[in-house]
Amino acid sequence: MPRTPLIAGNWKMHGLTDALGFFDALAASGAVSRGCELLVCPPATLVAAAVHAARSHDIRIGGQDCHAESSGAHTGDISAAMLRDAGADYVIVGHSERRADHGETDDIVRAKAEAARGAGLTPIICVGETLADRESGQEEDVVGRQLAGSIPSGFGPAHYVIAYEPVWAIGTGRTASADDIAAMHAFIRSQVPDGEGVRILYGGSVKPENAREILALDDVDGALVGGASLKAESFAAIAVSA
Repeated sequence: MPRTPLIAGNWKMHGLTDALGFFDALAASGAVSRGCELLVCPPATLVAAAVHAARSHDIRIGGQDCHAESSGAHTGDISAAMLRDAGADYVIVGHSERRADHGETDDIVRAKAEAARGAGLTPIICVGETLADRESGQEEDVVGRQLAGSIPSGFGPAHYVIAYEPVWAIGTGRTASADDIAAMHAFIRSQVPDGEGVRILYGGSVKPENAREILALDDVDGALVGGASLKAESFAAIAVSA
């Protein structure tokens, strides 16, 4: 079966209520319903409102993280069940910023992915190597370990999405070449169960200027977009490239 491209926007810690006009602007751009799935992951404070704003436009909404537990004494956290109750369809887990800033291990990421699936969400499981990993030639070892540790046992292609983030190419001024991207995506596909059916997104500073080249690569099934997803015009341009 063909893998439907997925263009996912990660707003990170950006966005107040006045940002919700994004969805009408994105729909007006003509980027919706062009053969790819569009997803926006706003901050948790906007998930329910974004679901309402996007409902008539066939745009999916997701969370940026979830706790591994369904409820409990976890001040400031949000469960997968809460995101689902708010109307979300997806959740990002194991983003490089969560792994680095919050010390999230593969075990934690795997537990979050399991919780997401149990709540009816599709987890987007992020993996990627640092500059030190790549310069020492360990990129495949690192990403291979993350895949093995972060994907729950028994998950099939319909249960999750992988996002490859070369940490060394995000906000550093360095860029991953098409060959770098193609090689890692092919490696990832070879490492996961039933890999031909799994969608693998690229998440390294995707912009309208580089989207067409990246999204044309054989094993790239979409993009996890950061800064360029904050404006409907640039996010739409990336979606059209898909």
